[in-house]
Amino acid sequence: MTKKIKVLTLSDHPLAPSGVGTQTKYMCEALLNTGKFSIVSFGGAIKHESYEPTLVSPYGEDWKIVPIDGFGSHEIIRSVLRTEKPDILWFMTDPRFFGWLWEIENEIRSLIPMVYYHVWDNFPTPMFNRDFYLSTDKMITISKVTDKIVAEAAPEVDRTYLPHAVPSDVFRPLAAEQKKQIRQSSLSKQSQDKVVFFWNNRNARRKQSGTLIYWFKEFLDEFELHEKAMLIMHTDPKDPNGQDLLHLIDNLKLNTNEQVLLSVNKISPDQLAAMYNLADCTINISDAEGFGLSTLESLSCGTPIIVNMTGGLQEQINTSQGFAGFPLYPTSKAIIGSQNVPYIYEDRLSKKQVISALHKMYLSGPEERGRLGEIGRKHVMENYNFEKLKKRWVQIMLDIHEKNGSWETRNGYSCIRFLEVA
Repeated sequence: MTKKIKVLTLSDHPLAPSGVGTQTKYMCEALLNTGKFSIVSFGGAIKHESYEPTLVSPYGEDWKIVPIDGFGSHEIIRSVLRTEKPDILWFMTDPRFFGWLWEIENEIRSLIPMVYYHVWDNFPTPMFNRDFYLSTDKMITISKVTDKIVAEAAPEVDRTYLPHAVPSDVFRPLAAEQKKQIRQSSLSKQSQDKVVFFWNNRNARRKQSGTLIYWFKEFLDEFELHEKAMLIMHTDPKDPNGQDLLHLIDNLKLNTNEQVLLSVNKISPDQLAAMYNLADCTINISDAEGFGLSTLESLSCGTPIIVNMTGGLQEQINTSQGFAGFPLYPTSKAIIGSQNVPYIYEDRLSKKQVISALHKMYLSGPEERGRLGEIGRKHVMENYNFEKLKKRWVQIMLDIHEKNGSWETRNGYSCIRFLEVA
């Protein structure tokens, strides 16, 4: 029997509902379903009730999840290398969380290749990431923006553009009668005929959740639409990284006629797809967005979008047949930063343009919104095809293993660096 290729993954917990967690799950399943891989996953970025490793059904011993705090540490990596002897280390999410990992890349890469599924939201090209890129065997880039950034910062590093995808058999358009039934079962009688705007994001600062609530109220006020339009926000209103949305909604009296409703319970992918089908439009006004999974899910369901033209959002809305909704071009690009990220653009929108886009979508009517949704669905099927993603991902990982080997067969890497001395 051929030995399976063992992959160690570092990311958000792959069974968590975050975008990173969801994509990790999809990509792990793609590998496991070939019968050629086994996986050990570090389940990070969430609070755990237990730190006992768990096996994921139906894969059994082939997929083990190890709960950890954060994303890992030197000691944990060294221990897993000894006990599990993985063949590939694959990690994903923001590089700010993996500086500690690259600190010991000479220990890791002498044994196995390091594969990084990378997201970076915006320019200017982060040359401060160059050493990270050079310390990685293979870069997988999540968006066209990220791909261009890596090409400029470290052109010598092997890289492949592979955007996110969602299962189109789950996130799919429903028939008109089904949508009507969903509205009748989900909304009160007074709201069933409203134009529904949907927002599905984490309640965090860059997502602009509070800003959207304030501007949505002004939209309703300006066009006297308090009884004709509503906003549904699928999020945690008490997220410590965001604003108290319950207070905002109450303070602005947006609960008097169900102008803003909150969906706070964790739901299945099928239930989430039903919400996209219930909606007339999905909106994302984040000032920075590496990809934006919710808008891709929306387009896959045939529901048009309003998005800030930043990060991966701009390639989702821009189709070969025109825009699948209304794009919002940043009115300013502020350079912000920190000690770890010295500079990056933050793409900011104005209240006027957001309110204008909301009004245009409202006035578009069911037929035009349906047309925009259709071209969005076609765009997803052509450029973010879930089956193609899985096949490409599997082939990438097979190629990495064949090219780089592991342990006794490891090749293509040397920890020796030659420097020219003046």
